[in-house]
Amino acid sequence: MIEVEGLTKYYGPSRAIENVTFSVNRGEVLGFLGPNGSGKTTTMRILTCFMPATRGSVRVAGHDVFRNPLEVKKNIGYLPENVPLYTDMTVRGFLNFFAEIKGVEKGTRKARIDEVMANCGVEDVGDKLISKLSKGYRQRVGLAQALLNNPPVLILDEPTTGLDPRQIIEIRELIRRLSGEKTVILCTHILPEVEMLCGRVLIINEGTVVAEDTPENLTTGLQRSHRIHLQVEGPAAEVAASLEEVPGVLRVKQSSPPSSGPHSYDLEVDKSDEARKALARMIVNRGWGLLEMRTIDLSLEDVFVKLVTTENGG
Repeated sequence: MIEVEGLTKYYGPSRAIENVTFSVNRGEVLGFLGPNGSGKTTTMRILTCFMPATRGSVRVAGHDVFRNPLEVKKNIGYLPENVPLYTDMTVRGFLNFFAEIKGVEKGTRKARIDEVMANCGVEDVGDKLISKLSKGYRQRVGLAQALLNNPPVLILDEPTTGLDPRQIIEIRELIRRLSGEKTVILCTHILPEVEMLCGRVLIINEGTVVAEDTPENLTTGLQRSHRIHLQVEGPAAEVAASLEEVPGVLRVKQSSPPSSGPHSYDLEVDKSDEARKALARMIVNRGWGLLEMRTIDLSLEDVFVKLVTTENGG
């Protein structure tokens, strides 16, 4: 559905992106991640025909972005981070105006507007001026506009910015319902959101793609050791020293000691299961109480920080 090959953009002598290549299949939700200034916005602007590339190719729904930009725009619903709205119009008037621009047939226009307003949770403010709406409502009006002509591709840049927790859940549910039906590129700084919604993740840094895979494969591939959380009832200093002596344990960190009761420890161990077995056996043999043992998985946030820091030479 989306094919990007060797995409490069220079602003004068300054490189914004270099040789960016990726594809997004029909019905897939791709998380597009990167720190500020990484090239995300430039890439999105080229995909949505807002600016030309220096070189490279992009095809959306079979149409070349540079040769057939009007056809590409018909197939894309775009929600930029800073939603451009006509604040002196009512919500319904604004959506009606854009539905006409996007070619929604007059006979079905009202029904389509009602549908997207209901899906985006703005039906209760249809007659209000956009200037009177909160940032969260404006964000949802922008999303409704992106959905008006029922495009097969959605590009959403920070779609939950400014929403309250309930509204965030509603928009996430909407994106989840759209997956499978529409191809979605989701740009967001909220990494748990990516883990919840995206089947695949692309990370860009300093204008180049540094990782592309499923969230699970990214976390597994970068995890060279396991992290384990323990809660043990026993003399803290003696427990900590004994934990460090267990084969396979690489590092032991004791949490802030409680005034009374069991102590907690965070361990880094090698990737074999032997270390966990040895830890449990040692604690039980010493007569201490093993109250908790659980693996702490590497999060997508850990992966993101690790990749960006590595690429920056940190």
